Amino acid sequence: MIEVLFSGRYTFPGTSLTVQRMGYGAMQLAGPGVWGPPRDPQGAIAVLRAAVDEGINHIDTSDFYGPHVTNRIIREALHPYPEDLVIVTKLGARRPADRSWQPAATPEDLIAGVHDNLRNLGLEALDIVNFRAMGSGHGPQEGSIAEPVSVLADLRRQGLIRHIGLSNVTATQVAEAQSLTRVVCVQNHFNLANRHDDPLVDDLARQGIPYVPFFPLGGFHPLQSSILSSVAGRLGATPMQVALSWLLHRAPNILLIPGTSSLAHLRENLAAGQLALTGETLAELDEIAAHSAAEVH
Repeated sequence: MIEVLFSGRYTFPGTSLTVQRMGYGAMQLAGPGVWGPPRDPQGAIAVLRAAVDEGINHIDTSDFYGPHVTNRIIREALHPYPEDLVIVTKLGARRPADRSWQPAATPEDLIAGVHDNLRNLGLEALDIVNFRAMGSGHGPQEGSIAEPVSVLADLRRQGLIRHIGLSNVTATQVAEAQSLTRVVCVQNHFNLANRHDDPLVDDLARQGIPYVPFFPLGGFHPLQSSILSSVAGRLGATPMQVALSWLLHRAPNILLIPGTSSLAHLRENLAAGQLALTGETLAELDEIAAHSAAEVH
């Protein structure tokens, strides 16, 4: 087992759910474009089982990945689930036949989505459900989220959801949701080159609320930077390992969910939890956010 304890453990507030800070994102287990089955279903199952064997106990997923594909793979690979495994799913989008990403935030959408997740994961209740505001592309957009959050709060009272989180939201929306229910995590786009959420990360840290960056390595456009490559070369690491390690150093409440369908990449990501960065190196990496889009994208 790769030692992942360097990255530490974190407990979702108001819960008994404690996870390694290095988790796993299941989106890449679906086919190309997050659509349909993977080219190698048995390989996807092997990656999930290896992740758990290596000590990961936090899996991020959604039933609109595929759609339905990743949750069914998770169930086939891991059910009955380890007692300490925390599965976090999300609602708020749908994938029609044209393979686009469309909002699905009506009460009917959310109720149906919870039941889809329960059925495909083989669960009686969902550990954590994030409401994913569609916003603008991969960024948030202001606007009330009171209705969908209230629907999830009602589903929590029914016992179908244990805890509620948010995804792709602004600080104002976080505060609005907190006026309605306990929010146990926030999942937004954040990495070395996308630092718009710096104040929110720090505010959530003061509240003891996990911040879970999606696209920690750049997503569909992997991070590229001469600074990142230079630091990685000096440390004998890959640029992606440095980018992940920077996030772990950025704030103690950051939980990582890098995804992969490769066993080799899974172990490479886990090894980032052992990478120690000095204050001087962290300051050097902070310069990446200020570089132009021609240098970092």
